[in-house]
Amino acid sequence: MRARERLISLIEPAVTGLGYEFVGVEFDGRQRILRIYIDRVGGITLDDCSKVSYQVSGVLDVEDPIPGRYQLEVSSPGLDRPLFALAHFERFKGEMVRVQLASPLEGRRKFKARLLGVDGDCILLQEGETVLRVPYQSIEKARLAPEFDPVHKGQRHGE
Repeated sequence: MRARERLISLIEPAVTGLGYEFVGVEFDGRQRILRIYIDRVGGITLDDCSKVSYQVSGVLDVEDPIPGRYQLEVSSPGLDRPLFALAHFERFKGEMVRVQLASPLEGRRKFKARLLGVDGDCILLQEGETVLRVPYQSIEKARLAPEFDPVHKGQRHGE
C-alpha cells in the first residue's frame, strides 16, 4: 500500500469517528509537516482541531507510519480548500480552481480555470473559451480559487 493511502486508511476512520468530514491529508517531506484537513457543517473551531489532533496522534503513535520526527497540523480546509478526490471536483463544479499537474498539458503545468465537473476519470476545466480534459491521475495539487465580490466586500462569489 502506498504511503499516502496508508495514511488515509489510518487517519480517516479516526476523523469520521469523531463526527467530522475527512477532507484530506498532505505530508510536506521537506518541512516534516503532516497536515490533516477536516470540515463539518457550521465550520471548524480550534477545539475541533484539538480533538482530532489528540485522537489522530494516538493512532499515529501506535502505527508509526512516518519514520522520524514530524509535526502534526489539523485545520479546516479554508476558502482555498484543497481538492483531493474526484468527488471533491464534482461537488465544487462551477467554482474557480487552481490546478498543478505532474507533467505538462498543452505545454503548461499550472492552470486557473472554471471547474465544469467530472467526466469519467477526467476533470473538465474551462479557461476562457477553451475546455480542457485533465486526467485525474495527472493532478499533483488542486485548490479552490475563491472569487470575491468587490461590491459586497469579503463575500465569496455566489453567496
